[in-house]
Amino acid sequence: MAELTYDLLMDDSSYMGSDRARIENKVILDELERKKKARSMAVPTDDNKVKARLREIGEPITLFGERAADRRDRLIYVLSQINAARGDDAMQVDEESSEDSEEEVEEFYSPGTLELLEARRRLAEFSLPRAQKRVAQQRIDSKVPLGRIIDIRKRVFADVKTFTNLGSQIGDDRPISLVRFAPNNEILATASWSGSVKLWNVPSCTPIRTLRGHADRVGGVAWHPQATLSQSPDAVNLVSGAGDTFVHLWSLNSEIPLSVLKGHQDRICRVAFHPSGNYVGSASFDTTWRLWDVNTSQELLLQEGHSKEVYTVEFQDDGALVGSAGLDAIGRVWDMRTGRTAMVLDGHVEGILSMAFSPNGYQIATGASDDTIRIWDMRSLKALYTIPAHLNNVSDVRFFRSDGTIPAHLALPQAAPDVPMNGVDSEAEKDTPSPEKDGSATPAPPLTLEQEKENLEQEWRYRPGLYMASAGYDGVVKVWSADDWQLLTTLQTDGSKVMSVDLSSDAKMLVSGTYNRNFQLFSPASAM
Repeated sequence: MAELTYDLLMDDSSYMGSDRARIENKVILDELERKKKARSMAVPTDDNKVKARLREIGEPITLFGERAADRRDRLIYVLSQINAARGDDAMQVDEESSEDSEEEVEEFYSPGTLELLEARRRLAEFSLPRAQKRVAQQRIDSKVPLGRIIDIRKRVFADVKTFTNLGSQIGDDRPISLVRFAPNNEILATASWSGSVKLWNVPSCTPIRTLRGHADRVGGVAWHPQATLSQSPDAVNLVSGAGDTFVHLWSLNSEIPLSVLKGHQDRICRVAFHPSGNYVGSASFDTTWRLWDVNTSQELLLQEGHSKEVYTVEFQDDGALVGSAGLDAIGRVWDMRTGRTAMVLDGHVEGILSMAFSPNGYQIATGASDDTIRIWDMRSLKALYTIPAHLNNVSDVRFFRSDGTIPAHLALPQAAPDVPMNGVDSEAEKDTPSPEKDGSATPAPPLTLEQEKENLEQEWRYRPGLYMASAGYDGVVKVWSADDWQLLTTLQTDGSKVMSVDLSSDAKMLVSGTYNRNFQLFSPASAM
């Protein structure tokens, strides 16, 4: 399969020239024309007149749970449908109602820079091949037999349920606000309200370096996607944001920042690296989130859209979408290639404190102050499931994701060489009755080493996104299955508010950071 690129998509005439495409385009254009005409209709604003008009055209005057504004929108929709069926340019309504019509609300655009336009093009070129690869793998996974999927779930969940406390360490003088594993899973970054970011060796929990530069509490920290792997230690490996309104870019060899990004007008809560490593997103209490160019340290985009403080920002793995959410209890998914809103996450009743994209590319988990985790499906544009997760605020949610390399503790052991027996059977073999002799059923033949290796690779490919972890102010970390959203295990910390949680990409560790200035490491039995 040829790799899908931006230019190839723009030049592809096979789809646009098909009858199906023409029919689909006509339906879309007709719908847009109907909506345009509907906006120009003069419709009563008085609720009694709206009900009378609905009764006149034979529609129910009210529906269960319908508000006055919804009723007026329904009237506009019904009138526009009648108008389209008749082919009239406009439908006449009462003259007196036209005087009360509201002003037409038009879509508006904010001017952008040429740098932003070029960035959007690069984002499209980066995300299209990744999305194509992900969808191709999902098509392969969809053909896996149900029995095999059940077997994989049992093995993975049985391993997850064995998480036990590996150790605890005092991380700072003030509460630990965020914890994140490095891509190589050998370094842990902790952010603190003291204004510092610390790097630790794990699982030994010995300090490496303290990154000082912020003058207020650090709320967000994130690793470059290639940090500790192919990225040079002298280049940008880490980003942090704090209450001093600044975003800092860090290397691994210096305790002072490589660059300071200025622009926010209030406290910065969360930061995130784009999967390409070329861009950084930051969420702030100034009701905006911003996109920064790592290479030039310039602000590319100031995005409004929230009515209150923006608390979290997160990028999808493909790199095409970014999610933002805040204390207005609303989340938004933005298409970075066009700047449009792709989905509105409206359902929480209190502020959203955390957000995570599933590795499958179309599901999102949000944790909020209403003590719940909501699962959203971007295909149906609605909430899929609500988990009553914690007894107090859900401060962090993280899906398990891997880099595709099978870790050593899960890899198959090397096969032992055959030992020549000189044609003499052992005493144990002589005493063991054969299935044919004792009349029992013939057992299934054992799997070959190649078959076991293939099964292990299949299990590891299927594992990302199969479970997730959540942190709550009730003092516990919980691990959930990410297909039926059931609780797998509950991990006790030091009893104080759990501010953050993270899962290592090699499935060996889970870390939590708490208000009591500690961080705790947990590990499954398979990694012991």
